[in-house]
Amino acid sequence: MPATHDGTAPIDSAALPAHPSDAPAPALADRPSDVVLPGGEYIRERHDDGRRDRSRPPLPEPLGVATYDNHAHLEIRDGEAPAYAEALDLAASVGIAGVIQVGGDVESSVWSAALAAQEPRVLAAVAIHPNEAPGYADARTLFDALATIDELAAQPRVRAVGETGLDFFRTGDDGRRAQFESFEAHIDIAKRHGIALQIHDRDAHDEVVETLLRVGAPETTVFHCFSGDEDLARTAAEHGWYLSFSGTATFSNARNLHRALEVADRSRILVETDAPFLTPTPYRGRPNSPYLVPVTVRSIAERLGLGSDELAGITAENTVRAYGSWESDSACWRAGGAPRIHGRAGRRLAVS
Repeated sequence: MPATHDGTAPIDSAALPAHPSDAPAPALADRPSDVVLPGGEYIRERHDDGRRDRSRPPLPEPLGVATYDNHAHLEIRDGEAPAYAEALDLAASVGIAGVIQVGGDVESSVWSAALAAQEPRVLAAVAIHPNEAPGYADARTLFDALATIDELAAQPRVRAVGETGLDFFRTGDDGRRAQFESFEAHIDIAKRHGIALQIHDRDAHDEVVETLLRVGAPETTVFHCFSGDEDLARTAAEHGWYLSFSGTATFSNARNLHRALEVADRSRILVETDAPFLTPTPYRGRPNSPYLVPVTVRSIAERLGLGSDELAGITAENTVRAYGSWESDSACWRAGGAPRIHGRAGRRLAVS
């Protein structure tokens, strides 16, 4: 198979189950100690051009108040980056209480939902990435792929549809129709299931906003790895959309993100890694992992004139409002009851 939208290559081609959502997720107390995942511990490997430092960055100082990684791809192997179990342990050791594991095609979405069903520190997002949509459309399998995403979205620990959206950087004019069709279908899936929408938006800010306003955005809409400027941040604030900032916000030349942070609604700010990509300064280019969230939190907090624990508490509150609690398999929060959270220094967030 060819490389996927993010430059990774599949490392296991085992057939997927025809209906991955048929089996109900086990209760937290009944989950096995050994997680079983379709395709194994990894199903993708990041391309190695021989020039990038693939060594593991060191652990940062732990946060005093726990928060969450809003977007990661733990199914992708990259150099010395830890596999999902160690990645989650390392993240917990520095104050990251949970991770949203994100799919970008059928295989990685099935993998993400399977991990979330068995691992209490993980919730899942499932989707067809906009740069994958044209390939499915060309193969006349986009409808079937979207049907699988719809099935997966019904699982109680799948809390977002994403990453979906528009990407005019990697996909040319001939693939845009499929991107729009896929994006609008994902919006519908998120609204019907009452869960969040995670948007991938690259070089398509105006078109993404126009689509959201034309078809109606889900109640919870998240711009993953926000790449806009202060104008888009103001538009998001006007509509109550969330902005998720990654390691790119730590880059000294990311002036558009720095200006956006200054005007963003703080009740809608999230933080993410997009691991194994977008590693924050000073480890840019090396493998990213959820345990590096504190580096990004501290950088953003300094720019906003906040304490790092204060910002961690803000992003934790916002994350649970967007996705619900990691502590339960229940989907009852989808009906309108996002739980309250209380940050405690040096401890996992207590959720009620």
